[in-house]
Amino acid sequence: MIEKSKWIFCPICNSKTRIRIHSNTVLTNFPLYCPKCKQETLINIISLQITVIKEPDAKTQSR
Repeated sequence: MIEKSKWIFCPICNSKTRIRIHSNTVLTNFPLYCPKCKQETLINIISLQITVIKEPDAKTQSR
């Protein structure tokens, strides 16, 4: 059985991160950190398909 794997690329700057995933990797709400652009992004990974989780910006509370 050949294990397929690939490196995760940053969704912001498209540089290679330090994370490598295999075909059976499942990650939910994973905080992906990019050492190049120093940004953190939440992602989901299911069978080598990466989706970026867009969080709405925090709103100030008004009284």
